[in-house]
Amino acid sequence: MLTIENLTKRFDATFDRPLFEQVSLTLAAGESVAIMGESGVGKSTLLNCIAGLESVDGGRIRLCETDLTTLDEDSFARLRRRDFGFVFQAFHLLPHLTLAQNVALPLWLLDRDERTADARARVMLERVGLGPRADDWPRHLSGGEMQRVAIARALVHEPALVLCDEPTGNLDPGRAAGVLALLFERIQAAGAVAILVTHSVVAAGHADRILHLTQGGLIAVPVGA
Repeated sequence: MLTIENLTKRFDATFDRPLFEQVSLTLAAGESVAIMGESGVGKSTLLNCIAGLESVDGGRIRLCETDLTTLDEDSFARLRRRDFGFVFQAFHLLPHLTLAQNVALPLWLLDRDERTADARARVMLERVGLGPRADDWPRHLSGGEMQRVAIARALVHEPALVLCDEPTGNLDPGRAAGVLALLFERIQAAGAVAILVTHSVVAAGHADRILHLTQGGLIAVPVGA
């Protein structure tokens, strides 16, 4: 479903030393991978490259047979709205929207009608255990609850790929474990693929595989390491 082949990213156009190179990865539907590595190795940059928010200096990225590296900016923006979901350490909920409206936002961007978007958002809030809170405001939620809303929003439009950048960094261990279990359960059920960038070994353990990003590529971490 997702194939990355020999991806290279340099620091800048005038500095030939790569941030990383020869990054290759294949994910099947329903599969998740955690990417770890030293600070500054380029984990968040790799996510940005996959999302088309930063350019690449070599290699290919394919999602559902579409070569992302050949798309122009407008085409990538349309594909990103349709096929990508994002979960970040900062929840990025809009304070002037209710929980249902926050979750419905990706559907609005895809021009779904308001009634359909609202119904789908409420179903997703039920699935993350917040159905009765659909008409509440983000300011009334705990950190764990806000992250559950962010997960519902990331999955409401049934994306093919979910990118997660330190999604539990602001949560205590108990809430983090619950949030991650929910996230990966929903991704598997939807047949999506997910990439999680994290410094946490515990968080990484929720994914199907753990890889370390190095300057020379991705290295598999043995189970139990």
